[in-house]
Amino acid sequence: MNKFNDLYDFIDFAQGNRKYPVNTANGLKSALKVFEKELNLDELNSIGLIEDNIDEIFINTVTNNKDKNIGSLNTYKARLLKVINDYQRYGIDPSKMQSWSVSHKNTNHKLAKKDIPDKKKDYAQISLSDHTNTPVDNVHKIELALRPNFKSLILIPRDISISEAKTIKTIIDSLTIDK
Repeated sequence: MNKFNDLYDFIDFAQGNRKYPVNTANGLKSALKVFEKELNLDELNSIGLIEDNIDEIFINTVTNNKDKNIGSLNTYKARLLKVINDYQRYGIDPSKMQSWSVSHKNTNHKLAKKDIPDKKKDYAQISLSDHTNTPVDNVHKIELALRPNFKSLILIPRDISISEAKTIKTIIDSLTIDK
């Protein structure tokens, strides 16, 4: 069985084989540390279970890391999933490490203005859950006009629990950006 701690060893192994640069390896380990605190005993003992429960784990991570913004937590989630994917492809059978080709980015060039990410666009692409169709009579539909040409739509179950409401509040609070 593949355990969560195997991912730390895999990152070190991949770094030693020049598959991850030092900064990448450190970033991946940081992501593991953020999510490790949210895993239960079963998930710590099964990487597959982490993949199966990633959405719930992510919501717990958002709820319990109010000091981090949602964009950073999404980045950590992507890093965690990258490590798991790389581990499954190359870590379970170390002989496959030789077939792992890595493209190295040229870090000696200056970024053009068009290459600098737009944070506003990044926040617009953040999704905490998949869209689901629900019967209209079982949900409250709240539509807010936040500013011209921009609406927010919130669907909330009529029988929402206090803990679910607190989770939603925490997620919305984490989306705020100080201007």
